[in-house]
Amino acid sequence: MTTIPVVKHILDANEQLAAANRAAFAQAGVLALNLMASPGAGKTSVILATADRLPPAIRLAVIEGDLASTIDADTIAARGLPVVQINTGGGCHLDANMLAAALPSLPVGQFNLLLVENVGNLVCPANFALGTHLNVVIGSIAEGHDKPYKYPGMYAAADVVLLNKADLIDVFEFDLDYFQRGVTMVNASAPLFVMSCKTGAGVAAWVEWLQDAWHNATR
Repeated sequence: MTTIPVVKHILDANEQLAAANRAAFAQAGVLALNLMASPGAGKTSVILATADRLPPAIRLAVIEGDLASTIDADTIAARGLPVVQINTGGGCHLDANMLAAALPSLPVGQFNLLLVENVGNLVCPANFALGTHLNVVIGSIAEGHDKPYKYPGMYAAADVVLLNKADLIDVFEFDLDYFQRGVTMVNASAPLFVMSCKTGAGVAAWVEWLQDAWHNATR
């Protein structure tokens, strides 16, 4: 009997497309980030809070990934940001081919930072490269402090971790030290920013880190 490694072939093909996407970003002078989180963690809120604090030199565009609807894309568009919606029709993650298909719909030359909001999921998105430069994992206080321990693969893939909804720490009796230890256990190099998109607390530190990443990538 011959066994065909279908999953490996799919991932290999995706990696090739991701490399092509990354080359296109490099040629255009765009820094691209893949935002991953569970549903309701606040990915769209992070995008909007970030957009409010970016300097004029950094021009933002957004790709929204969801199973269905244009709810988040409509919210982003209402703020005057260029945005493209990808509906996966039930797929639990974006992949490099989906991203490549969406890019021509963005205004070429009018942005130099791309935030890709992946489908809400703490498993599959970490396994499929998009061609973005950095992975951002967004946790939230409401999810509980155990997520780095339960979903180590997601947190291990992060270049930076954002912990959103910090205004709810006392309400949910969130153990920040325990969460931090979990992140460090699987990914000692990823910085952690504790923030609240509702109050604005901690957002400036994240945006400062992002600006430094953008300058390093585009200079």
